[in-house]
Amino acid sequence: MPAAYDNYDYPSYWKGREYEHKAEVLAIKSLISKIPHIKKCVEIGAGFARLLPAYIFRAKSITLTDPSSKLLSIARKKYKQNKKIEFTQASLETFSSTTTNKYDLCIMVRVLHHIPDIDEALDCVYKILQKNGYLILEFANKNNLKASIRQFLRGNFTYPIDIFPIDIRSKKNIKKNTLPFVNFHPDLIKEKLKMKGFEIIETRSVSNIRSSFIKKLFPMNFLLDLEKILQVPLSNINFGPSIFILAKKTD
Repeated sequence: MPAAYDNYDYPSYWKGREYEHKAEVLAIKSLISKIPHIKKCVEIGAGFARLLPAYIFRAKSITLTDPSSKLLSIARKKYKQNKKIEFTQASLETFSSTTTNKYDLCIMVRVLHHIPDIDEALDCVYKILQKNGYLILEFANKNNLKASIRQFLRGNFTYPIDIFPIDIRSKKNIKKNTLPFVNFHPDLIKEKLKMKGFEIIETRSVSNIRSSFIKKLFPMNFLLDLEKILQVPLSNINFGPSIFILAKKTD
C-alpha cells in the first residue's frame, strides 16, 4: 500500500531550507553527545536519510525505517555501500510489533505531528528501546512565540496555557483525509513522556531564527552560531517552532 510521502517530493521541500536543516543537525549532535554509549540506533521516519550524517559516526549499527518505499529507495542508493545500515519499510506501529528491547537510541524527528495517537506512539518507542535506552524526539511547538503573539492579538489570552493539541490542516485537507499535522504544547509532551516511563534529560528550542527576512539579512554561519547558543535557554520559554527532547527510558 503506497505511503503518503510516496506521492510527494520531500527532498525538494528542503531546498532553500538549509538553515532549518542545519539547526536540527546541531540539536541532534548536541543531544547525542550526552549519551555515553550507542551500539544500536533506529531512526523512525528516516525518509531519505537527511539526518543520518548527524549521528552515523556514533552508532555501530543503524536501522532506518519509513513507511515510504520511495524515500527509503533514495536513502538506499546513497548508503548502499555502508554495511552497518539496515533499511526497513514500516510504520512505527508495524515496526514495534516485531521489535522488543533492541535499540540504545531511537530518533524521531518530524514524525510525531503525523501520528494521531501519541500515547500509542510513545508505547511503541518504549517497547523497542533497551533498558536505559535513549529517545531523541522532535515535535511541532504549538506554543511558539509567533503563534502565541498571533493568538494574543486575536484576544485569545489563555492560549499559552491551553495544552490541547491542534491540527493545523485546512478544513479542506481534513475532509480529504490527508495526514494529520498536529502541533503540541511542550508541557503535554513532557507529561506524556513521564507517564510512559521516560526521564527528560534535556530540551532544546530549534529553528529559532526561522525568518525569510532575517535569513536574507545575515550570513548562514552567523545564524547557526547564534542558533547553537540559543537552543537551550530559549527552550525555557518554548520559543521556537520546533522542540527537541532527549529522554531516557526508565523502569
